[in-house]
Amino acid sequence: MTAATPWMTFLWPSMLWALLALPLVVLLYVFLITRRKKTSLRYANLGLVKEALGSRSAWRRHVPPVLLFLALAALLLASSRPAALITLPSAQETIVLAMDVSGSMRAADVQPNRLVASQEAAKAFVADLPRNVKIAVVSFAGTAAVVQAPTLSRDDVNAAIDRFQLQRGTAIGSGIVLSLATIFPEAGIDLSQITGARAMPPGPNDKPPPEFKPVAPGSYASAAIILLTDGQRTTGPDSLEMAKMAADRGVRIYTVGIGTKEGETIGFEGWSMRVRLDEDTLKAIAKLTSADYFYAGTAQDLKKVYQGLSTRLIVEKKETEISALLATIGAALVILAAGLSVWWFGRIA
Repeated sequence: MTAATPWMTFLWPSMLWALLALPLVVLLYVFLITRRKKTSLRYANLGLVKEALGSRSAWRRHVPPVLLFLALAALLLASSRPAALITLPSAQETIVLAMDVSGSMRAADVQPNRLVASQEAAKAFVADLPRNVKIAVVSFAGTAAVVQAPTLSRDDVNAAIDRFQLQRGTAIGSGIVLSLATIFPEAGIDLSQITGARAMPPGPNDKPPPEFKPVAPGSYASAAIILLTDGQRTTGPDSLEMAKMAADRGVRIYTVGIGTKEGETIGFEGWSMRVRLDEDTLKAIAKLTSADYFYAGTAQDLKKVYQGLSTRLIVEKKETEISALLATIGAALVILAAGLSVWWFGRIA
């Protein structure tokens, strides 16, 4: 159990009772100063020395005790093991861009069209990521495909994004599960639900997949998925069921909805369809995986979304124990108090 403030928690809150000793320290110091003044009245020469030193020496003698008091406060606070939300460099090692290449991406409500806008924004996003972050690209329409395995080469990623070909259907769930298989290639994730083929039984020389144990949503810090789509699922596995797979593995799925909320009717090769943005599903996917949903109604909005995601993936706020920091501050204050005392008065006490 922890005691909490809006910005800090304490792993050992019972140790906060030790802070009640601080007023006693102040009273003890005041008592010693008062007694010292009474004693000094017995000796006339001490009064002459005090007058010769002036007020400058009077305030100096209080500085080391005040520093020691602050040091004691910091050390007592450190003993309660405080933790605070601190912005730290992100531990992300792999980012999977799962991008919709269904026919509805030809809609021109986002100029010049949804596909081109998403390609340009994605490449700008890739350029802003740290060079030590691997990037994979998964495209999905009626089915899903890994068009670029995790790599540090930005040129390869950009080339994969430029090779997108529009296809029919929107299988958001397929894009999610294939992204997970890309992040965890040794986990034995069943991809038969993507291809439609029956899963093959393991051969005699095949290693069994490791036992899977669910973890807390959002707890896997080494990878994340950015899912960009403009429409509703029309085929493939259920999107929320696949998002639950990601949540059980701790992988966050940041969802980006591109297109107008009113939708648009598009036609191609003699057929037409009304394409709408299913924000409810995208919000549910993000919430289920402890991530966020972003809406991009224009090409400029999409660029801003990716810029914000780039910043978020480079740094992140984590609840971090700061006991060591407070202990270091306390030790530094002790050393400073002792140094000033020796410098000004030629003694520590």
